[in-house]
Amino acid sequence: MEIYLDNAATTALAPEVIEAILPFLTTHYANPSSAHRAGRKVKDAVDQARRTVAGLLGASPEEIYFTAGATEGINLALTGAIRAYELNHVITSRIEHKAVLQTLKRHEKEGDIETSFVKLDERGNVDLYHLENLLRANPRTLIALMHGNNEIGNITDIHAIGVLARRYNAVFFADTTQTMGKIAFDLQHSDIDFMVGSAHKFHGPKGVGFIYINEKHELKPLIYGGGQERGQRAGTENVAGVVGLAKALEVSYRNLDESQAKVCKLKQYLISKLAISGIGGICYNGESKSIENSVPNVLSVSFPCLSSGSVVTQLDAVGIAVSGGSACSGGGASHVIQALACEADKENVRFSFSKFNTFEELDHVVDAIVRIYESDPAIATSKAWKSIASWA
Repeated sequence: MEIYLDNAATTALAPEVIEAILPFLTTHYANPSSAHRAGRKVKDAVDQARRTVAGLLGASPEEIYFTAGATEGINLALTGAIRAYELNHVITSRIEHKAVLQTLKRHEKEGDIETSFVKLDERGNVDLYHLENLLRANPRTLIALMHGNNEIGNITDIHAIGVLARRYNAVFFADTTQTMGKIAFDLQHSDIDFMVGSAHKFHGPKGVGFIYINEKHELKPLIYGGGQERGQRAGTENVAGVVGLAKALEVSYRNLDESQAKVCKLKQYLISKLAISGIGGICYNGESKSIENSVPNVLSVSFPCLSSGSVVTQLDAVGIAVSGGSACSGGGASHVIQALACEADKENVRFSFSKFNTFEELDHVVDAIVRIYESDPAIATSKAWKSIASWA
């Protein structure tokens, strides 16, 4: 039985998305920049996709630009803003995606900017008081903070950050890669200047995303060579991808409350099953255990270290896909886990759900984890292992 619980990395294509994409891989294959009828028909599809995305987010179509994914969008937002506004200071956190941290590190190395890191509490939440102090000292700055953390699921109060950004004349980029398609946005009543999305995070195709650029702003392009995307992003559009992105976001929003309620129940179910599994020493990273303070589809769990390999690899061996990182064998935890007040020598496993997962799958997962710990000689005789009678 194959079970996929790595939906924070990528998701399965929704059936409606496959149906929407197919005509643009077969019949409607013209270049949208071509002036003939076939090209105009394809360009109309791109324009309609733009209107769909904008309408769902409460933006105008002129504020939506299609990219190759969130990583490109992040680079465009950061580098484009630094260059367009000649900014020399950026505020971020130590648990951002590497697309943010490495882009800023490059600019810092080149002498373009100075980077300040906002304080986090022991669970990885942004200290808004410290953020305001940083803004008070550097009022014309770029804020780059994520909405939902991809590893521990923490949700950041981007409304409060946006208010602070306006107060101190700062520019605010919100990395919404992990929350797009899972949490509704209304950009008409938002202080976000730039945000990004990637289709494959919400049951769309890989290799396509978008960036929202508030109409009050402009960015210096990263890619030159054509007039596509109104001069903001040169290169022939990935038409099938763009159509698929718009359809995926539309489907996500259509059943948003229902889908997220189910995903929340899946998370709660896994937490309850682990609680009675008999495995001692389990703890949860960041706010991932909290339904209110984390994205519904991410649960980050720290397990006792095994003497016979890792939980992730042993689950993979029986057809269960999860992700994680281990400090057990000196490999080191991720930069996100290292920034938290977590116990050392634990294996961190990220379970990430989608609306296509089932409760029966989670039963199989917990059963597999129990068998892994039962068969580990060091764990089975240690204090970390309780009686498994309650699980049976």
